[in-house]
Amino acid sequence: MAQVFDRSSNALARASLVLTGLIVVALGIALNQLQRSPWVTKQGQRPDQPIPFSHKHHVEGLGLQCQYCHTQVEKAAYAGIPPTKTCINCHAQIWTNADYLEPVRESWATGASIQWIRVHDLPDFVYFNHDIHVNKGIGCASCHGRVDEMPLMYQQNTLQMEWCLNCHRNPAANLRPTSEIYNMAWAGPSSDKPVWCASTGVAGPTAGSLSCTTDDPNKSAPELAMMQKSASSGSGQSGAQLQPHALTGEGQAMTSDVAPMHLLVPASYQKFTSQMELGKYLTAQYHIRTPNELSSCETCHR
Repeated sequence: MAQVFDRSSNALARASLVLTGLIVVALGIALNQLQRSPWVTKQGQRPDQPIPFSHKHHVEGLGLQCQYCHTQVEKAAYAGIPPTKTCINCHAQIWTNADYLEPVRESWATGASIQWIRVHDLPDFVYFNHDIHVNKGIGCASCHGRVDEMPLMYQQNTLQMEWCLNCHRNPAANLRPTSEIYNMAWAGPSSDKPVWCASTGVAGPTAGSLSCTTDDPNKSAPELAMMQKSASSGSGQSGAQLQPHALTGEGQAMTSDVAPMHLLVPASYQKFTSQMELGKYLTAQYHIRTPNELSSCETCHR
């Protein structure tokens, strides 16, 4: 019986299998690069807005703070788009006849909202809360980039899950004092520009529990942190409690029926010369959850 396949068919079969494997691998790499590309992530793209609003002019040039326009950033899940009234506060007095501000004047006259195009737009299945990030020491520039240097707003980072997880697995790399949240030029401490931080001992919001400065507190007047020392009252207990004197440190009797007192005690500052040292300190001070907890699915997907 004649042979159906030539002996060279074995080599062709092996070559076809190798070629198929290479095509599958190449296709996988191409799709992976495609889903990371700006065509999908919109990274670096500047959408055509109804008004060519310049953050560079308003933030760097005029010195407006982020909260002036984005009023909800510290207390809501969304930073919020400023209403037309915020624009009119200034532009009722200046640039009143500028052609490119006609949509603002029309919106103010008719009450219709300006149709801004969202630049940072997460999928609907992703839950992101602005206020928890701001109040736990994540600066605006960490996510949005140097907005103060953007004539036209664009998305600097991918906003993909991988990018979010990189921060959640090591939040110390991006934490900063809450007093520096809106400082776009913040670069973290270094040996040339150290940062000193001290706990104030005050319970309540994160911003009030810590005091940080870039000026050496040992050379300037020592900062005093307010600490509340209150006696038990209304509990039916009698007797006296020992409270340390603010200056001498010696015990001082205070009866239980005395009203709560506020004592000023010298703050004990720690010096930090690297971002990781400061970040680990802030992680403990801000009571930030562990990387495993921050990386769990339910953190972002509700």
